[in-house]
Amino acid sequence: MTHQDKKISRRFAMQCFAGASGSFVLGFNLPVQAASYLPQPKVFPDEINAFIEISTDNVVTIRVPHTEQGQGGMTSVCQLIAEELDVPWDNIRGVFADMNRQVNQDDDGDGKADKPFVSTFTAGSFLVRRQHPHLCAAGASARERLKQAAAEAWGVSRDTVTAKQGQLTSGSNAGSYGDFAAAAAAVTLAEEPKIKAYKDWWLLGKDVARMDVPEKVNGSAQYCIDVELDNMVYVAVKACPVPWGKLVSYDKTNAEGRPGVLGVVEFRATDGKRKVHHHQDAVAVVADSWYRAKTALDLITVKWDFLEWGDVSDASYEAEARRLWDVEGELSVDELGDARAVIAGADSSKVVDGEYSRPFETHARMEPINCTVWVQNDRVDIWSPMQNQATPIGVVADELGMSTKTLHTNSVFLGGSFGGNGGGNTAVTRQAAAISKQFGRPAKVIWSREEDIAHDKQRPSHYIRLKASLGANGLPEAYVSNAVWFPYKGAKKVGPANADATIKDMPYVIANRRHEKHDYDSHVPAATHRAPGVNANAFTSEQFVDQMALAGGWDPLEWRIEMTKNHKDSEPWQRVLKKMKDVCGFTTDLPKGTGMGVALAKDHGTFAGACATVSVSKRGNLFVDHISLVINAGYIINPRACIEQLNGAVHWETSHAITGGLQLKGGQFVNTNFDSYNLLRMKDSIPVDCHFANSEDQWWGGMGEPGGPPAPAAIANAIYFATGKRVTSTPILSHDLSWS
Repeated sequence: MTHQDKKISRRFAMQCFAGASGSFVLGFNLPVQAASYLPQPKVFPDEINAFIEISTDNVVTIRVPHTEQGQGGMTSVCQLIAEELDVPWDNIRGVFADMNRQVNQDDDGDGKADKPFVSTFTAGSFLVRRQHPHLCAAGASARERLKQAAAEAWGVSRDTVTAKQGQLTSGSNAGSYGDFAAAAAAVTLAEEPKIKAYKDWWLLGKDVARMDVPEKVNGSAQYCIDVELDNMVYVAVKACPVPWGKLVSYDKTNAEGRPGVLGVVEFRATDGKRKVHHHQDAVAVVADSWYRAKTALDLITVKWDFLEWGDVSDASYEAEARRLWDVEGELSVDELGDARAVIAGADSSKVVDGEYSRPFETHARMEPINCTVWVQNDRVDIWSPMQNQATPIGVVADELGMSTKTLHTNSVFLGGSFGGNGGGNTAVTRQAAAISKQFGRPAKVIWSREEDIAHDKQRPSHYIRLKASLGANGLPEAYVSNAVWFPYKGAKKVGPANADATIKDMPYVIANRRHEKHDYDSHVPAATHRAPGVNANAFTSEQFVDQMALAGGWDPLEWRIEMTKNHKDSEPWQRVLKKMKDVCGFTTDLPKGTGMGVALAKDHGTFAGACATVSVSKRGNLFVDHISLVINAGYIINPRACIEQLNGAVHWETSHAITGGLQLKGGQFVNTNFDSYNLLRMKDSIPVDCHFANSEDQWWGGMGEPGGPPAPAAIANAIYFATGKRVTSTPILSHDLSWS
């Protein structure tokens, strides 16, 4: 395609924006080249509220302030609003909301942004769980304003007006929502309506196909990496392979003068600025294509200073963890008596112990880390795959030293996030802004897959030692643990994750418990990963549960049923466990080489159980034959979407646990592409069936993450029954699983 082919006419852009009533919206079918090149009006007089606009032909446009990263967020927001608005689903159109408006709109002139959207953040399985009250309220408010507008036009009381499926009626009076939308925009209600009760739902709770599927099937879906602008420059970057290392010198002779190369630049970290989106020392090549930029970059000889981190490795971290296991750590839980004394006084035959570990793990998003920024005299456009599309405005404004008023993000699909605020919340966004300003042209920065993995924000490595003693009934009477993890700068938390997540918060009632942790200072940037904390530690805690159950002569599933009976969350856990007993057919009586394993995990308010069936050949070849999930999320609004998310979570987490895992040597990660950071291939996909056991008791759990954490533990427990071998670390396939 030539540059001429890519040019966008104002007339074409106006056609794309027709019907948007002056608001900035990016519809799913709008090519990314046409996005946001028109002035942004400050007011939106024809909308009913910031979320909803209704056209005269009764089409409802819902502005979605959240990202669509494959989890169905666009569909969920539209469902929640459509439920209360009471409009046919076929009439709904979803578009991304304007983040410039979110950051800058000042309705009352006090100099502070009056944010039209309660939240623009999409993470932590919070979209439906946390945002449903105000999203439903937006639909309910619009419905009542439409009714009020009709009532005033007809001279009747609003109480006599019915709003149903896009139509308003009162006696012989009738009209569509579109007939009264303009009048409804001017209505102010004396009191906002309450949202519906669960029993009154007509749309929520039913299967609805995701709105983004057609575009993703036919290939028209647009991602940040698809951005193509006239006169664009392309940038390849190489940062110090040891995070936060120093650039000493580089020889660019072989790169300069190559076809298409426009320049070689360097980035320098700023003292004291060590957030994940800040610059690190790096060298970059700017060219007229990314291929030319990357091949030229490979010819540059660079000298780095790895500083004090040049000798750090997995081996050194493991040695440090083992040392710290014998050092009293920060106390997380200390319940009832002295658990250590109880264990010390127990008969050795009644003591169970275990040591488990997980390495650093990367996000490995399908879409490599990238960003495009176009700095013009009166406007800056940003395409950055962040989980909060308002965030790039602040990052770029800081980098360029300018106001946010003329900065605009262009929201498109994200090619995966899995935590950490998306690939755009890295130095890539600053790099693109700096290059565009320097060269006076749109700049697209793409990190190679090696750069993507090496400088992603990793899940910290964990090392955990556990010990328990059993009573006369074979159940544990005391339990102690010491967890060591290696987060950036020794952080006590990474998002909601901490060193002994799920262990200190176990669903099992044990009288004497003591849990300690160590937060060791690592130079590796860290961030949340899908189901943070629970993802790593459920592998440990739920295998140790099996160890305790088997040592005490208990069936692992019956042990879990017994040990959760008196927990504060007994009701939701018992629902999950009893459903598992009904549908999973769990048994420990299977031929050698075949095994079933169970595991539990609570994540983001959702109670989840997994039952895995595996086959292991005598030579140690592993086949995960099947996984059954049982989920209690309180309520669900779209069973089909829930099943899709649960399947995705299982495959993401098991992929990292079975074949993934970063290798740290000399302060840097050495397996930085998919030939060495192995993830499951399509041929390895696992059959997953999902069952719901929802409490429907005024609480909401998340759905995007909870299906993942129990799956690796269930697989590992199943491997034990198949082979007699306990897998105490990941990747699982690094172990010899052969048996005879």
